Formats: sequence, structure tokens, C-alpha cells
Amino acid sequence: MPVERLDLVSKLYQASLWPRVADVAAGAKSAAPLVVDLDPTTFCDLACPECISGKLLNQSRFSPERLLALAEELVAMDVRAVILIGGGEPLAHRGTRKVLRTLGEAGIAIGVVTNGTMIRQNLDELARYASWVRVSMDAGSSATYGLFRPDRKGASVFDKVVANMRLLAGAKTGSLGYSFLLMTRRNADGSTVSNHHEVLRAAELARDIGCDYFELKAMFDDEHHVLDIPADLLGSVEEQLRQAGRLTSDTFEIVNSSTINAVRALEGPVQPKEYQRCRVAELRTLVTPSGVYICPYHRGNPKARLGDAVTDSFADIWKQSDRAIVDPRTDCTFHCARHRSNLEIEAIGEDGVPSRGLIEDQDPFI
Repeated sequence: MPVERLDLVSKLYQASLWPRVADVAAGAKSAAPLVVDLDPTTFCDLACPECISGKLLNQSRFSPERLLALAEELVAMDVRAVILIGGGEPLAHRGTRKVLRTLGEAGIAIGVVTNGTMIRQNLDELARYASWVRVSMDAGSSATYGLFRPDRKGASVFDKVVANMRLLAGAKTGSLGYSFLLMTRRNADGSTVSNHHEVLRAAELARDIGCDYFELKAMFDDEHHVLDIPADLLGSVEEQLRQAGRLTSDTFEIVNSSTINAVRALEGPVQPKEYQRCRVAELRTLVTPSGVYICPYHRGNPKARLGDAVTDSFADIWKQSDRAIVDPRTDCTFHCARHRSNLEIEAIGEDGVPSRGLIEDQDPFI
């Protein structure tokens, strides 16, 4: 039976991944991560006011030569999946196309998180090598897109991105996702603007474009704590999702992220954790031009920095680094999408006995 797209716990039990998961559960350090989030650059062509990485943008990038060498290092280490992300806009780096080819031809699964403005320039590689591409849209119309995702001149490039997505939908071999982050902004005069009213419209557009899924997410603050949604807005969103249910089919699904589910469950902004070590940090990590970090939640955090991939090989950094430098009890009070994965690995424990049967390999993006 296929694993659901966001069922991160079930993905731990895939046959070829299980040995590394079991080793980590037993307390061992992993020889290499299974998944690497890779920021080719911190530069971005948009100027989104709510960007959670806003303070880190437009500062640095890997040289094309170093970026390609880094991709080759990941291949040599037997990394199973790489997500090109940011930080900045990953497709803005002129070396990304070679990285896509290098990783793809080596059989490494590739995910891409993009604003979609440069899909056309990278179309051939994305269509051929990407396991999935998720486009951050956060709107269903050009006007709302312009409010929350303007370019540097304040204009909306919504129509351009939609056209790019249609191109990819017609050529892709992997899946294409339409990401919608629920946002509310309070203006200086006390008024508010939001995008909550466009969930249904965006879902309809996603299916019309040819996307495989529409993903809904709740908003974070700057420290990654999930923000509550007022009851009236949440009620409107839920009604729109109910209506969007008619859009689902064998080729199109509505995906609810762990953040929106946390809001529904009234879990609040703080996610308590009782374990003192993040075992998932042995299985995935983040590589950026400013450093290698425990995970994307700690992008730019000097306390969670493992090394410098600009000057040092990633293999050396991984071998020498201490992935226990972050204590989830005090350093990760925010909502973490892999909290349940950590709980599962803790439950597996030192005996390495799986709590369920192993499954065939399907999706290495744990």
C-alpha cells in the first residue's frame, strides 16, 4: 500500500532505509544522512514580507564549482535524497541545472521547493530528474499573490508562475505541488489582510494547472512556533476545504500539513519534547552557503552549526561533527514536523526491533 505523502513515520520502515534507522535508534552515529536539504544560494528574486528566512537572504551563494563538487560528495556518501530549497530561491543559482543532472543520473531522489519564477529556465532538468517540485504560491489570484509574494519592485508575478507550472505539469515525470501557507498581516493602521479566503480558489487552480496535490499549511512566527488562526477564519478555511473535496481524484489530492493539523487540535505554539537528543538529525541535515546546520528549523543558528561546506568537504564535516549539540527540550520548543519520527525512533530503542513490518521502498524523503 502506498505511503501517504506526509506520513513520515511510516517512511522510516522502508526496507533499504531501515538499517540506518535501526542503527540510529540503537544510539549509533550515522555514516551519512539519508536526506540533505541543500540551499544553493541565499539570493531570491521575490520580496515576501512574511518570509521566515528574510534576515538571511541575499548574502551568499556557493560557487558553481563548489556546488557541483558538493553534489558529487553527496553521491559518494550514499545520500538517498536531496531537497533543493532555501533560504533563497534554489533555481536562481546558475549551477542548479548541473546539480539536478548529477544527482538525478546517480539515482538520488530530488525534491525542489521553489517560488516558480525560474521553472522555465530549468524545465528540462526538473521534468526529467525531480521526484517532486513544490511551488510556494500562497494565493489563488494575482492581487493576493502581489500582497504576500511581491517581486522586488512590488509587482505580482502570479501569472508568470502559473504559466511556468503549466509547462512543468505537461512535461514532468515526478509530482507537482501547489503550496498554500495561510497568512494574516496586521497593517500599521490596525487593519488586517489575509489570504484565507482564497483556499478553494487556489485548490481549483492547482487542479486546473495539472498539479498532483494542493498542500495547506499554517503560519509560523520567526522562531517557527505555529500561530493560531482565529475561529472565524479557520471556519472559513474548513468550509472551503470541504468544498474542495469534490476536486480530489486518483490524480489530485488535498494534503493537510502537520502545522494545520496542530492548529485544528489547539496544540498551541509550543510543542513540548522530553527527549534530549534529536535522532532525526542523524538521518537528515541542512547544507547552506553560510554553514551546515542540524536542520532547516535552525537555519542560521550558530549554536546548531556543524561546519562550513564552502571550505570543507561535507564528508569531513559529517564525520567530525557532533549532532547532539541541540537539545530538543530547550532548543526546539517550536512545532517540528519530525517530532513523531523522533518519538518512533526512541520507541524502537537499542534492540532495533521494528514496531511494524518493513515495507518496500517508495519515498526516501523521511
